[in-house]
Amino acid sequence: MSRTLIALVLLLPALAAAQEVIPAPDDATTGPDTVFVQELTWTEVAARVRAGTRSVIVPTGGTEQNGPHMVLGKHNFIIREASERIARELGNTLVAPVVAYVPEGGIDPPTGHMRYAGAITLPQEHFEALLEYTARGFALHGFENVIFIGDSGGNQRGMAAVAEKLNGEWESAGNPSRVLYVPEYYRGNGFRDWLLEQGIPEDAIGRHAGVTDTSQLWYVAPEQIRPDKRVRDGGFEGSGVSGDPTLASRELGEKGIELKVETTVRRVREMLAARSGE
Repeated sequence: MSRTLIALVLLLPALAAAQEVIPAPDDATTGPDTVFVQELTWTEVAARVRAGTRSVIVPTGGTEQNGPHMVLGKHNFIIREASERIARELGNTLVAPVVAYVPEGGIDPPTGHMRYAGAITLPQEHFEALLEYTARGFALHGFENVIFIGDSGGNQRGMAAVAEKLNGEWESAGNPSRVLYVPEYYRGNGFRDWLLEQGIPEDAIGRHAGVTDTSQLWYVAPEQIRPDKRVRDGGFEGSGVSGDPTLASRELGEKGIELKVETTVRRVREMLAARSGE
């Protein structure tokens, strides 16, 4: 047998081992009291999966204009807070890093939010690829429920498409993992209806950077609000504001986050119950 062939034979076990998921040591601990994957070591994540953690939330936010009174990372601050609360309420659930790069418009010519300085966009197919391989990775590492939620309307189509694709593939292959896409986090949480019940007019609530999201950001990260810049419809044409952020408050935002969390937890539990009956 040639030396080259002998070396190859000796190398095969090492190559095979390198292609397997490495288990955590038997004495690995589950780490500190956090639900965020990025705040854990790999052995702590593996230990949690071994101890029964089977769900992970993949939150999608965005980097877009929110008028002169709110920072571009608004969605990311809001959904990080909501995701932590959802994960803790569900139990045995972790939270992936917030996806801050999402479809926000075209580049040439600039469309949508890309007409405003600081916005970051991804083409739809790249956003969907990011979500797909995020989910594939978590499934590889033992997570059976990959939960997609999005704080921006532009994220919903991509999350739905990836969920449909992977669920069809995994079901056919006998893979126990599934993507649980929860559109109710964004639409159907009841916050807008509740605001109307409080007497806030529809046009004042607005459609972007108005009462709803200004209030929520004020509650979770008040330092990211410029209170003196709050003006109805932004105060000038092209401001990016629809609605009257002067009517926003921390108290309203607390209710908005509460409704998002309650709605999402309820829906995820329904989906998990349906899965257990499959």
